[in-house]
Amino acid sequence: MTPEELSAAISACLTQAVAAGEISVDIPDVVRVERPKSREHGDWATNIALQLGKKAGMAPRDFAQLLAARLAEVPGVGAVDIAGPGVLNITLDAAAAGELARTIVEAGKAYGTNDALAGHVVNMEFVSANPTGPLHIGHTRWAALGDAIARVLRASGAEVTSEYYINDAGNQMNVFARSVYNRMHGLPVPEGGYPGEYIKELADSVEAEAPQLKGMDEDAALPQIRELAYKAQMADIKATLADFGVGFDVFFSETSLHEGGAVADAVARLREQGHIFDKEGAVWLRTTDFGDDKDRVLIRANGEPTYFAADAAYYLSKKDRGFTEKIYLLGADHHGYVNRLKAIAACAGDDKEKNIEVLIGQLISVNGAKLSKRAGNIIELRDLIDWLGADALRYSLGRFPADSPIALDPEQLKKNTNDNPVFYVQYAHARSAAAARNAAEKNVTRESFDAGELTDPTENELLAVLGQFPSVVAGAAEFREPHRIARYLEQVAGAYHSWYAATRVTPIGEDTNVLPVHSARLWLNDATTTVLANGLELLGVSAPERM
Repeated sequence: MTPEELSAAISACLTQAVAAGEISVDIPDVVRVERPKSREHGDWATNIALQLGKKAGMAPRDFAQLLAARLAEVPGVGAVDIAGPGVLNITLDAAAAGELARTIVEAGKAYGTNDALAGHVVNMEFVSANPTGPLHIGHTRWAALGDAIARVLRASGAEVTSEYYINDAGNQMNVFARSVYNRMHGLPVPEGGYPGEYIKELADSVEAEAPQLKGMDEDAALPQIRELAYKAQMADIKATLADFGVGFDVFFSETSLHEGGAVADAVARLREQGHIFDKEGAVWLRTTDFGDDKDRVLIRANGEPTYFAADAAYYLSKKDRGFTEKIYLLGADHHGYVNRLKAIAACAGDDKEKNIEVLIGQLISVNGAKLSKRAGNIIELRDLIDWLGADALRYSLGRFPADSPIALDPEQLKKNTNDNPVFYVQYAHARSAAAARNAAEKNVTRESFDAGELTDPTENELLAVLGQFPSVVAGAAEFREPHRIARYLEQVAGAYHSWYAATRVTPIGEDTNVLPVHSARLWLNDATTTVLANGLELLGVSAPERM
């Protein structure tokens, strides 16, 4: 019996009590069940009697006694006890508890998914690094967390489009092109230009693809150099993201907003909404009406659009593409963007509390990390991957809330010990895979399953932990907190290692007799494998079968 099935059983008991005239109360859509603080109190607990007792005109404990009597008759419920003023502690019989193992194995990759966010259509923008240099440590956290959030949202039924906004417009791209041009011609870095060795690599790439550019006039060559260098740098960014296990559904070009007329269209639409005013020759958006600290210029007096104009056009583009929810993941230095983005949403006619969400991530540091030889003044993501591995980075970044600063210890991340969380979890998966291989060698199979054989206390504990996975995934999605998955997986690994030490999946020594308990334990072993693999997948971390 899963927690969801138990919740449904309690709801059914309440419905029956109402139909019988024993109580009169509105029944909530979902009855929450959770692990009791002490496992001696049972497998699951609910405070539904405390929630509904007074509404039904009864003392909560009396309400609990009425519900307990009905619940005790539910198949699979071994005992129901009432604690304190009316908390129901429920103990499942071994067979009902053990059936969860079959449920998990048969569900496979689908176990843990839910429909809590079904019907939600979400655009999630993250990373969005400028295409003027390689990805660095500042992008690492949102690459890991953004991808993990997208995964848990999808696992909870949301339709998610992950999007990378390419800032390929503006003077920075001209400076970038001139930096490459100067490097091609052996000239000094231009004022405010990009000095890294990667510029030399881009210059060599551009020259190899279009050698004629080196002999052309600067004004004629720069637009072509800009385009070729931009494409080469974006290819490097995409390759680094791929090595980090991060993929995007859409790469959206800022330039396309300007060239396609979207910026001018956005200004016209916002003017129709009544939020535009003209002042001193410039066009302004009255964002102070919606919580911004000052109104924002969209079009300068010289007719040039601001970055904020592109932000407004980009938001409207997302709205026009059917995304009712837009999630922006921004760095620690972008707190000032929160109110202005929400103001854009409100000016566009959206609910700034429902249709837009801005998440701010704090900084990370890695002890001993070295500045990039290619970029000179940054720590490249590619170097971090080569040094620590994508799995260690992604798991470590995924196990902390986004608003918590992180200082990673590379020595710990490289240890093959239980002190290293990612090793601890991955090793549990590898150990369970090895147990399955050993079982096959000893002719232990899953052809039969007697859930009642799973009576060891460590089995009860492991089953209870495995049963929480769907609700953990739903919570991670609802609160945009994939660290809940990581911390949960560590609980699973701990329960599995304890069970592995206390029981045997295969016959011991010379004994070749395969008993029903061995088959039942293989089901439980493989259920654990499934949960660990599914959880690691949500974090973008591999689940090795051998370590």
